[in-house]
Amino acid sequence: MLDELSRLKRFVLVAAGVLQAVYAPSAHADGAKVYSSRCAACHKADGSGVPGQFPRLKVRVGEIARSKDGRSYLISVLLYGIFGAITVDGRQLGGMMPPLGSLSDQDIADSLNYAVALDMPTKKVAVFTAAEVKGVRAAGRLSAAKVASERARLVAKGLIP
Repeated sequence: MLDELSRLKRFVLVAAGVLQAVYAPSAHADGAKVYSSRCAACHKADGSGVPGQFPRLKVRVGEIARSKDGRSYLISVLLYGIFGAITVDGRQLGGMMPPLGSLSDQDIADSLNYAVALDMPTKKVAVFTAAEVKGVRAAGRLSAAKVASERARLVAKGLIP
């Protein structure tokens, strides 16, 4: 009986380790995987979005990522989400993007790099890094409404199309 119990305990420990390895998010998942699992349902696999519901990312992310403030904003959107009405391509969208701050800094950087690459930008865009994401995260948590306010400021400056 004791031997059987020991085997059962070993089995449970091995099974728990396998489950953790299978279901735990990878700290360094590539951008396509992160985008596919976290972004594509709303923004579509090709980044075209859903007119009137979810903004397109294709072309836009690369344009926004050309400025330091735009890069910080994009990282904040992923970390903290965004709430409120926004205008994209002349259409007002209302709603909320949930925060993805539980992702690692590397996963956020990778997904942003993937979004930039959805439409090869004509102008070079610096690669997002985990250190850059870490810096925005360290600057302090923002509410989703505050991220929306930052977006409005950048739109007024012409940094967000």
